Amino acid sequence: MVSEQLRITLLQTDIAIGQPDANFVRMAAKLEEAVSSPDKPDVLVLPEMWNTGYALDEIGELSDERGERTAALLSEFSRKHGVVVVGGSIAEKREDGVYNTILVFDRDGRRISDYSKIHLFRLMDEEKHLQAGDKPGLFELEGVPAGLMICYDIRFPELTRKLALAGARILFVPAEWPHPRLHHWRTLLQARAIENQMYVVACNRVGTSGTTHFFGHSMIIDPWGEVLAEGGEEEALLSAEIDLSKVTEVRGRIPIFEDRRPELY
Repeated sequence: MVSEQLRITLLQTDIAIGQPDANFVRMAAKLEEAVSSPDKPDVLVLPEMWNTGYALDEIGELSDERGERTAALLSEFSRKHGVVVVGGSIAEKREDGVYNTILVFDRDGRRISDYSKIHLFRLMDEEKHLQAGDKPGLFELEGVPAGLMICYDIRFPELTRKLALAGARILFVPAEWPHPRLHHWRTLLQARAIENQMYVVACNRVGTSGTTHFFGHSMIIDPWGEVLAEGGEEEALLSAEIDLSKVTEVRGRIPIFEDRRPELY
């Protein structure tokens, strides 16, 4: 069954670097808080690397083996409360190394998608400690094609366009995006929404790790690039109602996909 109208809530939280136990306790409490609202959400979205933060020097020891601990928490929660959980991303240990991976669970607690970050951020030495994913993140959100990207991925418009051409009408972006690049964050997210005429839902962390300060400003953006919800720099639950039929309307009014000339570029 296709769900065109959805209430989305972003869990803009702090993350304790290198402390998975503390982060699981924090996230479990925030999840419960999010569904206790009178306007219960349909979809919950978490930030990037929420289980460990960027404790990259210790990431092999701290990461979640095959994502099992994360899956146990989020699968049971989504089943219990009947919500979709786009599980931010976690440090996930596999046989060949550690990946920065999103896990998605449907209302019945079934794992319906995963995506590992394709573009590793050299300014934080990700390529020295993490393995890069090798497939785009595309899944069905209750009958509606949806895309997954992580943080640095939004600087690569080709990836968003590939997802849009594959049918995605909404893009989820967990992140740990720091100061001083707030202007980049807001501009890139709105550009991805406008140029692909799709909803963009981005959940960024807050707080400080070492000398790096993360500014939050999680956002829900409509296909015109209008901001429906935006956080500040503190922990917050941010919600908005979206109507996915608006994507069809916008794409009909300005038919950029029909007017593309890919043979020339």
